[in-house]
Amino acid sequence: MKVTEHFRRAGDKTLISFEILPPVKGGNIQSIFSTLDPLMEFKPPFIDVTYHREEFMYRKHGNGYYEKFAVRKRPGTIGICAAIMHRYGVDAVPHLICGGFTIEETEDALIDLHFLGIDNVLLLRGDARKFEEKFEPEVGGHSFAIDLVEQAKNMNEGRYLDASINNPQPTDFCIAIAGYPERHFEAPNEVSDLHFLKKKVEAGADYIVTQMFFDNKKYFDFVQKCRDAGIDVPIVPGLKPLTKMYQLASLPRHFHIELPEDLVHPFVKAKNAQERQQIGVEWCIAQSQELKAAGVPCLHYYTMSDVDTITKIVKAVY
Repeated sequence: MKVTEHFRRAGDKTLISFEILPPVKGGNIQSIFSTLDPLMEFKPPFIDVTYHREEFMYRKHGNGYYEKFAVRKRPGTIGICAAIMHRYGVDAVPHLICGGFTIEETEDALIDLHFLGIDNVLLLRGDARKFEEKFEPEVGGHSFAIDLVEQAKNMNEGRYLDASINNPQPTDFCIAIAGYPERHFEAPNEVSDLHFLKKKVEAGADYIVTQMFFDNKKYFDFVQKCRDAGIDVPIVPGLKPLTKMYQLASLPRHFHIELPEDLVHPFVKAKNAQERQQIGVEWCIAQSQELKAAGVPCLHYYTMSDVDTITKIVKAVY
């Protein structure tokens, strides 16, 4: 079932969803099940599975030279989605990115999803490779998320790359995109960021999932600005608890977000790791309760494999 249909059927009820990472190469599907099994009591209608671009690494040879090669450390997104749907009977939302795919490979991946009965996709440009200063598209691949949206929309209308196909069958994907309450870090300003977000909706995106944030006002302001700009699709808030000291630096650096002083000050002053985790959990609970009371369509939790913390939060909210 399409995610937007889940929203429609829920009416004014706020749904819950989770996002998980594929295990590193060499892992197994049981690690996914171990993460999701405890979360199934909350009856999420859908689960997101991230996709990770290949990374460049270097292999030293005996002559002292280094060989550069690419490796994908977390493969398996499509297989994991199929396993989730088979085991739990809930919908899966695979992420697809521009980086690492030609447009032909993107089409093939979407065909695989269609054949598996996966009706939902979240389409992203993706990040630059590690140690690269800026995003570089694959040769013959897409440069922007809107290109992915347009390709998926074309397939939904029965238009494939090979125009000579006889009687092409349309796909029926529900298309999600990302939104940034604190502005995408590459956008020159907020107006520009909203402009391109609206372009993706006009190209065929059905709903928006936000980057994590720790100040609900930023989300509410973002939604209002979207509505004022004519963006009328559902906007799902993405949430993650702050639980560890190193995240004070890593989260703002990697996700280009701000942490409120009302959260940071007591977090820094906490006596130990357990107390810091409790502060982060309580903050996320309060965020979730306020958002739920405001009638958001869904609370989307970035689990980062920290199932115990997410379980505590969701039990307090639901």
